[in-house]
Amino acid sequence: MFRGRGIACERGGRRIFSHLDLELGPGQALVLHGPNGIGKTSLLRILATLLRASDGELTWNDKNILDDINQHRSRLHFIGHQDAVKGALTVRENLEAWTKIRGSHSNHVNGALSAFGITHLADTPAQYLSAGQHRRTALARLIASPAELWLLDEPTVSLDVDGMTRLQNVIADHRAARGMVIAATHSELGLPETDILQLKPQ
Repeated sequence: MFRGRGIACERGGRRIFSHLDLELGPGQALVLHGPNGIGKTSLLRILATLLRASDGELTWNDKNILDDINQHRSRLHFIGHQDAVKGALTVRENLEAWTKIRGSHSNHVNGALSAFGITHLADTPAQYLSAGQHRRTALARLIASPAELWLLDEPTVSLDVDGMTRLQNVIADHRAARGMVIAATHSELGLPETDILQLKPQ
């Protein structure tokens, strides 16, 4: 169980949000809504320990995640606006590099390519991909290197209808395997039985 209690965030000396609570269990999904600048990305970065909350506590199975940051990071994927796809590497090489960074095996790479419909691009340098293909490559790491918790910032950006359908299928499979998803988006993800967290101005 992943819980947040009384989470607050300050940016540039201004409090963005405060007294924020959330709870997520196996197989559950939470979608963050709110206008630009409300703090959706900041919250995801806090949940990934890439940004420190100004107040509150985050726990995993009732243990503070700050007690072992590396362990918490090992159980999650954070995919933000900067998707870390290297242009000089092929699509396959990007995914294989990511599995090595995470210390996992590369036997999921082919499945990741297939899941996002980019098998035919496996040997293409990423610098020649379209924006949508680039995004699919970034998202394919979710399958290439499994993790319990997915933190996704505007995951549907640049995806066409097929890409969005594939993302929905991948999320559904992840939840069926008791995985957790938290996504910030302005788009309709089409995920069933999803909780909504509406961030509001202070």
